[in-house]
Amino acid sequence: MSESLIGGLVIFVLATYLGAALIGRVPPTLHTPLMSGSNAISGITVVGALIVAGAGLGWISTVLGFLAIVFAMMNVAGGYAVTDRMLQMFRKEEKR
Repeated sequence: MSESLIGGLVIFVLATYLGAALIGRVPPTLHTPLMSGSNAISGITVVGALIVAGAGLGWISTVLGFLAIVFAMMNVAGGYAVTDRMLQMFRKEEKR
């Protein structure tokens, strides 16, 4: 295995651990407001994953880039759905 692959795996494992530790410490009342911020970050992830998947660096990077695109888009779509539902709770009902 090359040094760059090992370095990439180390960064991936550390980022996964750090992300799980940070998300686990956020109180449940803050999860929904933070979804809007995570949507912006996931949008950046989608752009980066598109670059990696299309760079032609080998089939492993193409597959991992594609998976990153799928998971980031799921996060973006889910985040917007949750945010929209939260905002609907604060709308006034129309009188009929």
